[in-house]
Amino acid sequence: MTPLIIALAAGAAGIVLGTAATFVLTQIRAGGYVSKARREAAQILSDAEREAASVKRDGKTALKELEINLRAKLEGEGRELRKEMAALEKRIAAKEETVDKRAQALDKTALELGAQERALVAREKETEKEKARLAALIKDQMAKLEGIAGLTVEQARKELYVRLENEVKRDCALELKRVEEELRENAEKKARWIIGEALQRCAADHVAESTVSVVPLPNDEMKGRIIGREGRNIRALESATGINVIIDDTPEAVVLSGFDPVRRETARIALERLIEDGRIHPARIEEMVEKVGQEMNQTIRERGEQACLEADVHGLHPEIVKLVGRLSFRTSYGQNVLRHSLEVCHLAGIMAAELGVNVQEAKRAGLIHDIGKALTHEVEGSHAVLGHDLCRRYGENENVANAAGAHHGEMPMNSLSSILVQAADAMSAARPGARSEMLQHYIKRLEQLEKLVDEFPGVEKSYAIQAGREVRVVVQPDKVNDAEAAQMSRDLARKVETEMTYPGQIRITVVRETRAVEVAK
Repeated sequence: MTPLIIALAAGAAGIVLGTAATFVLTQIRAGGYVSKARREAAQILSDAEREAASVKRDGKTALKELEINLRAKLEGEGRELRKEMAALEKRIAAKEETVDKRAQALDKTALELGAQERALVAREKETEKEKARLAALIKDQMAKLEGIAGLTVEQARKELYVRLENEVKRDCALELKRVEEELRENAEKKARWIIGEALQRCAADHVAESTVSVVPLPNDEMKGRIIGREGRNIRALESATGINVIIDDTPEAVVLSGFDPVRRETARIALERLIEDGRIHPARIEEMVEKVGQEMNQTIRERGEQACLEADVHGLHPEIVKLVGRLSFRTSYGQNVLRHSLEVCHLAGIMAAELGVNVQEAKRAGLIHDIGKALTHEVEGSHAVLGHDLCRRYGENENVANAAGAHHGEMPMNSLSSILVQAADAMSAARPGARSEMLQHYIKRLEQLEKLVDEFPGVEKSYAIQAGREVRVVVQPDKVNDAEAAQMSRDLARKVETEMTYPGQIRITVVRETRAVEVAK
């Protein structure tokens, strides 16, 4: 063997020996540890057994205490439950007793109701028999009554209806009279105060205009120049203006006659300017009349604007303003229509202010209520209806248009402004001196009024008084009673409104008088 191998063998033997020695030492040491661990484990096991025994004893003690407590609690709850059950049983028993009593009462009531029902059935049968007997008796009595009265049932019913109808009419007339008197008593004072206040605050002048105009001349020689050679100048003037030129023996004056006030005014101004100019011949006359006609259109427009400014009414259509200006050349019963319209405007505005309604609407309606009179005779229809159509055509609201159309009662009123305009129109027209009439027309209207009233049945006499503003009607007392007299006054008023034309208003007064006369001998 070589030394290297010997050396390696020797080293390996040493390693083996060292390892064996270490293992032996380790086994010896581990044996000591195991013994110690066994002793400790035994000690721990002993301690655990003692502690477990202690815990077991404590658990048994707590379990017994819990068992005792639970048993006591359950026993208490059982006692309370038994008490509640006992009380509930008592209540149930009481209710059962009450139910039994009610059932007995219901049974008793049912028996009584059955008896009553049987009694009612018996009474019903008796009633039916009595009804049949009474019907036969009534039929027999009706036959006897018809024979005695000489009337059938239908005839008697009709007569009774007539009597009842007359009684109802009489009662209605009496009640209506009472209500009217009550309303009149309260409203008349207020109406008088409002009208008086309006009249006091609006005092307008009235001038009666005629259908002729007088043109003064510097001398009588001017009449020949106006006539011209063979009358050519006067014919040219009449042809251009449509106005009759009257030259008579009146010194230094020429009369212009015509029903169209605009043409008459145009002829007057043109003739005055021709006289002032001195050149009077057909060509010059036509030129002057045409020039004055253009100026008249401007004057009409200015007068309309001035009237709107005076009335404090703005926003009118230009055509309506022009028609308002034309009213200054129109007259109604001698009253200037524009002045009348302005007065109606102011009166309606004052009354509207007193009543607390729309003042501007009332004034606007009052100013243009007679706008239909500005149209010529070529347009057919009454001026109120024409005014209504004009207002609607030129954009006025319905209340204003209705006031224009309804102020003479030709259409129903649909606003308070219409009523105020109608009242103001009557006040302006009825003012003393406001209008003038021909005597013949006045007398004819009074005769027509009396004749119209005399046609009513029961009228004995009638008298037109207060210049035709009132009619006193005397009725026959044996034919017309007090209630019918009140109804007759309303019927007469409606008839006069529909069949007559008159300015202002007419009061109808029905007088019923009964006289008993006896002579003492």
